Amino acid sequence: MKQTVLRWSGRSMAVGMAALTSACAGDVPFAPFGATTTAPRVAAVANAIAGTQRADLPAGCEALAAPAGSPLVLHAFGIGVQIYRWDGTTWQFVAPSATLYADAGGKGVVATHFGGPTWVSKSGGSVVGTVADRCTPDAASIPWLSLSAKADGPGVFEKVKLIQRLNTVGGNAPSTPGSVVDQEVKVPYTADYLFYQAP
Repeated sequence: MKQTVLRWSGRSMAVGMAALTSACAGDVPFAPFGATTTAPRVAAVANAIAGTQRADLPAGCEALAAPAGSPLVLHAFGIGVQIYRWDGTTWQFVAPSATLYADAGGKGVVATHFGGPTWVSKSGGSVVGTVADRCTPDAASIPWLSLSAKADGPGVFEKVKLIQRLNTVGGNAPSTPGSVVDQEVKVPYTADYLFYQAP
Protein backbone atom coordinates (compact mmCIF):
# COMPACT_ATOMS: atom_id res chain seq x y z
CA MET A 1 0.00 0.00 0.00
CA LYS A 2 1.52 3.28 -1.11
CA GLN A 3 1.19 6.10 1.37
CA THR A 4 1.48 9.80 0.71
CA VAL A 5 1.64 12.59 3.22
CA LEU A 6 0.43 15.97 2.08
CA ARG A 7 1.95 19.03 3.68
CA TRP A 8 0.90 22.62 4.09
CA SER A 9 2.53 25.23 1.87
CA GLY A 10 5.29 27.29 3.43
CA ARG A 11 4.16 26.74 7.01
CA SER A 12 4.94 24.37 9.83
CA MET A 13 3.18 23.35 13.02
CA ALA A 14 4.97 23.65 16.30
CA VAL A 15 3.64 20.42 17.71
CA GLY A 16 3.51 16.82 16.61
CA MET A 17 3.55 17.30 12.85
CA ALA A 18 7.25 17.36 12.02
CA ALA A 19 7.09 13.85 10.60
CA LEU A 20 4.63 14.83 7.89
CA THR A 21 6.50 15.53 4.67
CA SER A 22 5.34 16.04 1.14
CA ALA A 23 5.34 13.10 -1.26
CA CYS A 24 3.17 14.58 -3.96
CA ALA A 25 3.41 17.54 -6.27
CA GLY A 26 0.31 19.41 -5.12
CA ASP A 27 0.52 20.73 -1.59
CA VAL A 28 -2.57 21.30 0.51
CA PRO A 29 -2.92 24.95 1.56
CA PHE A 30 -2.92 25.13 5.32
CA ALA A 31 -3.38 27.86 7.89
CA PRO A 32 -1.85 27.56 11.36
CA PHE A 33 -4.15 26.62 14.21
CA GLY A 34 -6.17 29.51 15.49
CA ALA A 35 -6.11 31.37 12.19
CA THR A 36 -9.20 33.48 11.67
CA THR A 37 -9.22 33.67 7.91
CA THR A 38 -13.01 33.71 7.62
CA ALA A 39 -15.76 35.43 9.55
CA PRO A 40 -17.37 32.14 10.68
CA ARG A 41 -14.17 31.15 12.47
CA VAL A 42 -14.17 34.44 14.32
CA ALA A 43 -17.85 34.02 15.20
CA ALA A 44 -17.39 30.49 16.52
CA VAL A 45 -15.00 31.27 19.35
CA ALA A 46 -16.36 29.75 22.57
CA ASN A 47 -17.75 32.22 25.11
CA ALA A 48 -17.77 31.63 28.86
CA ILE A 49 -21.29 32.19 30.18
CA ALA A 50 -21.91 31.55 33.88
CA GLY A 51 -20.09 28.23 33.98
CA THR A 52 -21.67 26.94 30.78
CA GLN A 53 -19.49 27.73 27.78
CA ARG A 54 -21.27 27.65 24.43
CA ALA A 55 -20.05 28.28 20.93
CA ASP A 56 -21.44 31.14 18.85
CA LEU A 57 -22.30 29.45 15.55
CA PRO A 58 -22.48 31.19 12.17
CA ALA A 59 -25.74 31.45 10.26
CA GLY A 60 -26.69 28.10 8.77
CA CYS A 61 -24.95 26.09 11.47
CA GLU A 62 -27.50 26.49 14.25
CA ALA A 63 -28.30 22.76 14.21
CA LEU A 64 -24.84 22.12 15.71
CA ALA A 65 -25.73 23.95 18.94
CA ALA A 66 -25.63 22.14 22.25
CA PRO A 67 -28.96 22.04 24.10
CA ALA A 68 -29.48 24.96 26.47
CA GLY A 69 -27.95 24.29 29.85
CA SER A 70 -25.44 21.70 28.62
CA PRO A 71 -22.26 22.08 30.71
CA LEU A 72 -19.07 22.30 28.65
CA VAL A 73 -16.57 19.96 30.34
CA LEU A 74 -13.67 20.31 27.89
CA HIS A 75 -12.65 22.65 25.08
CA ALA A 76 -9.61 21.11 23.39
CA PHE A 77 -7.57 22.02 20.33
CA GLY A 78 -6.96 19.25 17.80
CA ILE A 79 -3.92 19.04 15.53
CA GLY A 80 -3.65 16.07 13.20
CA VAL A 81 -4.52 14.55 9.84
CA GLN A 82 -7.50 13.23 7.96
CA ILE A 83 -6.60 9.97 6.22
CA TYR A 84 -7.97 9.11 2.77
CA ARG A 85 -7.55 6.09 0.49
CA TRP A 86 -7.77 6.11 -3.32
CA ASP A 87 -10.16 3.41 -4.61
CA GLY A 88 -9.37 3.93 -8.28
CA THR A 89 -12.20 6.44 -8.75
CA THR A 90 -12.33 8.69 -5.71
CA TRP A 91 -10.67 9.41 -2.36
CA GLN A 92 -12.49 7.53 0.42
CA PHE A 93 -12.29 8.80 3.98
CA VAL A 94 -10.53 6.29 6.27
CA ALA A 95 -10.09 7.89 9.69
CA PRO A 96 -8.80 10.90 11.60
CA SER A 97 -5.58 10.83 13.58
CA ALA A 98 -5.05 13.76 15.91
CA THR A 99 -3.80 14.91 19.28
CA LEU A 100 -5.95 17.18 21.43
CA TYR A 101 -4.24 19.89 23.44
CA ALA A 102 -5.26 22.14 26.31
CA ASP A 103 -4.39 25.27 24.36
CA ALA A 104 -4.12 26.42 20.76
CA GLY A 105 -0.33 26.58 21.05
CA GLY A 106 -0.10 22.79 21.28
CA LYS A 107 0.66 22.63 25.00
CA GLY A 108 -0.76 20.11 27.43
CA VAL A 109 -1.86 16.90 25.70
CA VAL A 110 -5.33 15.96 26.94
CA ALA A 111 -6.46 13.24 24.52
CA THR A 112 -5.91 11.34 21.29
CA HIS A 113 -8.43 11.08 18.47
CA PHE A 114 -8.76 8.26 15.93
CA GLY A 115 -11.28 6.21 13.95
CA GLY A 116 -14.69 5.48 15.38
CA PRO A 117 -14.66 8.46 15.81
CA THR A 118 -13.09 7.91 19.22
CA TRP A 119 -11.37 10.15 21.74
CA VAL A 120 -9.26 8.71 24.59
CA SER A 121 -8.25 11.05 27.40
CA LYS A 122 -5.02 11.00 29.36
CA SER A 123 -7.16 10.29 32.40
CA GLY A 124 -8.09 6.94 30.85
CA GLY A 125 -11.70 7.39 29.83
CA SER A 126 -12.92 7.38 26.25
CA VAL A 127 -15.89 8.58 24.24
CA VAL A 128 -17.23 7.47 20.85
CA GLY A 129 -19.24 9.84 18.69
CA THR A 130 -21.96 9.46 16.06
CA VAL A 131 -22.45 12.34 13.64
CA ALA A 132 -25.79 14.05 14.26
CA ASP A 133 -25.44 17.21 12.13
CA ARG A 134 -22.90 18.91 9.92
CA CYS A 135 -22.29 22.33 8.44
CA THR A 136 -19.68 23.66 6.00
CA PRO A 137 -18.95 27.36 6.60
CA ASP A 138 -15.69 27.03 4.63
CA ALA A 139 -15.62 24.78 1.55
CA ALA A 140 -11.81 24.68 1.76
CA SER A 141 -11.97 22.80 5.07
CA ILE A 142 -13.71 19.73 6.46
CA PRO A 143 -17.23 20.28 7.83
CA TRP A 144 -18.10 21.37 11.32
CA LEU A 145 -19.95 18.62 13.20
CA SER A 146 -22.13 17.87 16.17
CA LEU A 147 -21.97 14.30 17.41
CA SER A 148 -23.98 12.38 19.95
CA ALA A 149 -21.58 10.67 22.33
CA LYS A 150 -21.27 7.54 24.42
CA ALA A 151 -18.66 7.71 27.18
CA ASP A 152 -16.81 4.79 28.73
CA GLY A 153 -14.79 4.95 31.93
CA PRO A 154 -13.92 7.73 34.36
CA GLY A 155 -12.10 10.95 33.67
CA VAL A 156 -12.84 14.11 31.74
CA PHE A 157 -15.10 12.34 29.22
CA GLU A 158 -17.29 10.72 31.86
CA LYS A 159 -20.96 11.64 31.20
CA VAL A 160 -20.14 13.41 27.91
CA LYS A 161 -23.23 13.30 25.67
CA LEU A 162 -22.41 15.75 22.88
CA ILE A 163 -19.28 16.70 20.95
CA GLN A 164 -18.77 19.61 18.56
CA ARG A 165 -16.00 19.89 15.96
CA LEU A 166 -15.72 23.57 15.05
CA ASN A 167 -13.33 26.06 13.44
CA THR A 168 -11.85 23.47 11.10
CA VAL A 169 -8.87 24.38 8.92
CA GLY A 170 -7.76 22.01 6.16
CA GLY A 171 -8.39 18.28 6.07
CA ASN A 172 -10.26 17.98 2.77
CA ALA A 173 -9.56 15.09 0.42
CA PRO A 174 -7.09 15.87 -2.38
CA SER A 175 -8.54 17.43 -5.51
CA THR A 176 -6.24 15.40 -7.78
CA PRO A 177 -6.57 11.64 -8.44
CA GLY A 178 -4.39 9.09 -6.73
CA SER A 179 -1.66 7.30 -8.65
CA VAL A 180 -2.43 3.74 -7.55
CA VAL A 181 -5.36 1.92 -5.97
CA ASP A 182 -5.10 1.83 -2.15
CA GLN A 183 -2.78 4.82 -2.05
CA GLU A 184 -3.26 6.65 1.25
CA VAL A 185 -2.81 10.33 1.97
CA LYS A 186 -2.70 12.16 5.26
CA VAL A 187 -4.07 15.69 4.98
CA PRO A 188 -3.24 18.07 7.87
CA TYR A 189 -6.10 19.75 9.72
CA THR A 190 -6.88 21.56 12.93
CA ALA A 191 -10.16 21.98 14.81
CA ASP A 192 -11.72 22.98 18.10
CA TYR A 193 -13.37 20.08 19.96
CA LEU A 194 -16.00 20.88 22.58
CA PHE A 195 -17.32 18.14 24.88
CA TYR A 196 -20.62 18.62 26.74
CA GLN A 197 -22.57 16.79 29.38
CA ALA A 198 -26.36 16.60 29.21
CA PRO A 199 -28.29 19.57 30.64
